[in-house]
Amino acid sequence: MILQNTAAQSITLHTAHTTYQMKVDEDGRLCHIYYGVRTGGELADDRPTHLFDKGCWPDLLPLECGTPGVGDNRAPSVIMEYADGSQAADFRFVKAEVCIGKYQLPDLPAFRGTKADVETLAITLRDEGGLEAELLYGVYEQMDMITRTVVYTNRGQAPMKLRQAGSLCIDFEDYPLDFITFDGVWAGEHIFQRRPVYDGTQSVGSTKGIPGHGHNPAAILCRPDTGESYGDCWGFALVYSGNFLIQTERGEAGTRFTMGIHPYHFCWTLGCGESFAAPEVAMVYSDSGFGTMSRRFHDAIRQYLLPQRWSGLNQPRPVLINSWEACYFDFDEGKLLELAIASRKAGIDLFVLDDGWFKGRNNTESSLGDWVADERKLPSGVHGLCEKINALGMDFGIWVEPEAVSPDSYFYRAHPSWALEIPGRKTLEIRNQYILDFTRPEVREGIWQQLKTLLDSCPICYVKWDMNRSLANVHSAVLPPDRQGEVYHRYVLGVYDLQRKLTQRYPDLLLENCASGGARFDCGMLSFSPQIWCSDNTDVRARLGIQHGTSFIYPLCTMGAHFSTVPNHCTHRTSSVEARMAAALSGTFGFELDLTTYTEEQLDELKPYIAWFHAHGALVRSGDLYRLMAPDAQNSGAAWMVVAKDKSEMAVFAVGTALNGRGRSRPRLLLEGLDEFAVYQDETGKQWTGSVLMRSGLPLPGGEGDVPGMICWMKRV
Repeated sequence: MILQNTAAQSITLHTAHTTYQMKVDEDGRLCHIYYGVRTGGELADDRPTHLFDKGCWPDLLPLECGTPGVGDNRAPSVIMEYADGSQAADFRFVKAEVCIGKYQLPDLPAFRGTKADVETLAITLRDEGGLEAELLYGVYEQMDMITRTVVYTNRGQAPMKLRQAGSLCIDFEDYPLDFITFDGVWAGEHIFQRRPVYDGTQSVGSTKGIPGHGHNPAAILCRPDTGESYGDCWGFALVYSGNFLIQTERGEAGTRFTMGIHPYHFCWTLGCGESFAAPEVAMVYSDSGFGTMSRRFHDAIRQYLLPQRWSGLNQPRPVLINSWEACYFDFDEGKLLELAIASRKAGIDLFVLDDGWFKGRNNTESSLGDWVADERKLPSGVHGLCEKINALGMDFGIWVEPEAVSPDSYFYRAHPSWALEIPGRKTLEIRNQYILDFTRPEVREGIWQQLKTLLDSCPICYVKWDMNRSLANVHSAVLPPDRQGEVYHRYVLGVYDLQRKLTQRYPDLLLENCASGGARFDCGMLSFSPQIWCSDNTDVRARLGIQHGTSFIYPLCTMGAHFSTVPNHCTHRTSSVEARMAAALSGTFGFELDLTTYTEEQLDELKPYIAWFHAHGALVRSGDLYRLMAPDAQNSGAAWMVVAKDKSEMAVFAVGTALNGRGRSRPRLLLEGLDEFAVYQDETGKQWTGSVLMRSGLPLPGGEGDVPGMICWMKRV
């Protein structure tokens, strides 16, 4: 619901449980007033009235769109450069309009919405120099989510440059806040990090051309006492897959929070009448802790962001096996078929052929860009292998890395100018590969024609799109020198363009994005692929921290998670079958190991877990997540559960949480989100009331050995 109070010059956005309010001050500046628990329709403003008096220092104003050069010396939302070289702007309110339905962003992914479930507020601000900012807000009342972005337009008489084009600027009052980000390294992504907001500036971001392993493009602000089930928190997720900057700045007026494209090497020329749309930010507030905030994000992402073919709550996902850790580059058709036969005996649905299948590809030193089967390994080609896999009763999928090219490849030798390169400098090889200039339509078309030929050759049901390096030598041969600051963003738009083309031509294709693990796990990618490979590290202890952090914004159904062998190929640690299954079943579920080494009895032991996912996968995809116990400092244990929306069933997962000394009683796990008056029954027939499960709980897994685990499903009777 969007309300405008003309007399008070205020605008109020209501969702079911939250309120976001703004007002126009006497000088025509748009000020942020409130974002929190839902209020009545009147302006909820108890700030000192002098803050909004004519002539107030801009440094003290809680502005909706901060600008430089005119007295607001905090982190700006936008930096422009006019033709005279000045970098100053003073936005003043022009108009506000409300319409039913969701605004559109050209070429950028965004949350969807129909006229029945979202309203749009468009506020126009203008600087006398000619820059106009249209602030767009999408209000999802039932989802308790608000989206926000800005479209910048040159209304002046001469070209101008945008040197920063932020998506979100929100000023909080001067009270203590914590800043939560999701950080890490390769094989240890998205780890929950919490620290106080201190005086000065704190930031996370990326200048790699992708979000990277170091920081995820999402963050949370919260009160210092906020926990899983209590306290105020504000979550923000950027719908973008390139360079980004998230920043807090605490000063005399409070805390400013900004989010958007990183200004590094960004400079966008706006001709007269031209516009630039910044990426969208999704915002969720909760006054009852992180759990409620996460569940609101999860619902909105599942319903309004994931590809519609896969957003249905009952749309099943296949259980897959990926050939990588089973074979690496060392395989032929016979070996692959042996793996597929063993996989089918276990009940696996989908066989995925990973790296090494294309012409001359025996290691990382060559062949990226040559997306044609290596007939020495696959004498009947991809289509012949696909036919044989299908004959076993399995679907077929394949791995590609379309954005990269090997110097030693037919594709590069035919088109050496199609890689990103700076004239006069040696092009940097990372993993023996260059990055293709996806800003150029002819480059994308060259890759597209190969992908289309491959996908038209046989019924490929799944594609894993990988991206294994950061961008470097960022320079496009087709842009003039004064527009090279557009390359990073145009590159991301090019990736979106090709993934959009891919999913539109093959609407039933299950696309899984990957970037050397979880280096491009963001809402932008999720608008094209309903699942993303969470990390190259499949060790359960590592996965506890990785998947725990990821879950604060992203639903379980988006997390690529596989059961793998022990000792783990990444960490060389061992853990129990139940623990590894608990982590894998909490995501998309698949296998990453050589099943040809399994006996018939060992394959039979996998069948109950695969059957469990087939029976209860809809619960994992659509249920409400409750994080019961966070991973400890060593990631040796954690517990979580999923509850159906109607509370008719639930699944509890616990890993390594009873590693206390001998002689101590095993601690109990208190469940959440159940119907306290209902009776729940597990698969053995044992029954409990919901109130007992929530107040007395279940015993945690115990016993000797390497990381115990527990998976428990119950239904209401």
